[in-house]
Amino acid sequence: MANNSFMGQRRRPLMPSFPGSHFRKKNPYFQNVANDPGTAPRAKQVMTLKDRRVLVVYQSDRRARRIILRFDHGHGRIVVVLPKRVSVAQGRRFALLNRGWIRDRIDLLPEPIPFRPGLKIPFLGEMLRIRHRPGERGGVWREGEEIIVTGQAEHLARRVEDWLKREARREIEKRAYAKAELLGKRISHITIRDGRSRWGSCSPKGRLSFSWRLIMAPRSVLDYVVAHEVAHLRELNHGPKFWRLTAELTRQVEASRTWLNEHGISLHRYGLNPV
Repeated sequence: MANNSFMGQRRRPLMPSFPGSHFRKKNPYFQNVANDPGTAPRAKQVMTLKDRRVLVVYQSDRRARRIILRFDHGHGRIVVVLPKRVSVAQGRRFALLNRGWIRDRIDLLPEPIPFRPGLKIPFLGEMLRIRHRPGERGGVWREGEEIIVTGQAEHLARRVEDWLKREARREIEKRAYAKAELLGKRISHITIRDGRSRWGSCSPKGRLSFSWRLIMAPRSVLDYVVAHEVAHLRELNHGPKFWRLTAELTRQVEASRTWLNEHGISLHRYGLNPV
């Protein structure tokens, strides 16, 4: 959708900042975590507060003038932005000084729900149970109210996510192309990804992008997001004409917007492993 779309996640709370200080002492609140290869963060640590663990990522930003805390609810982590010449130790001290702010943010984080046998997950308004059949072959498929997953247990989570992504592409593509045809517009490309800040987007060149997690939303909500983005093919704005056009392409516009605002964040917890 357009960059100023309402479907970005909720407005971020006020973030504390700090010009920096000298602090090198180790602290029992933190546990070091190895960086993933190829990632930009200078360091990662796990912080334990209120019997919950949250990942703290330290990132350098040459443009930053002071240390800043950011709440990344999409990835379930706290980001500490470090200006030039500010050490990770200084950033750690700043995080500790703002434990209250971090505790409040942790309360907003939904508990991670990893994909595992027996788990029920939402699927277009239904609840489907994951059923593991290690002795069979055939990949993943739906069977009644169950998602059947074959193969070894260590591959189950990835296979469930891959299946959900395929189902999301199938549902989204058929709706998007049908709605675009109604408008006499052409879609140049559709991308399915794990968007953390927006459920969908539309570029001026007709490239649409959607979060695969929409497959876990009610059918009407997925249809609304698709209609929202397709409407941008004609109206790349959020003016009155755009909203009238969106209402012509789908039903329950206001109800779907409300659902996303109230429940959308919960979709991000599925498939996540605890810190």
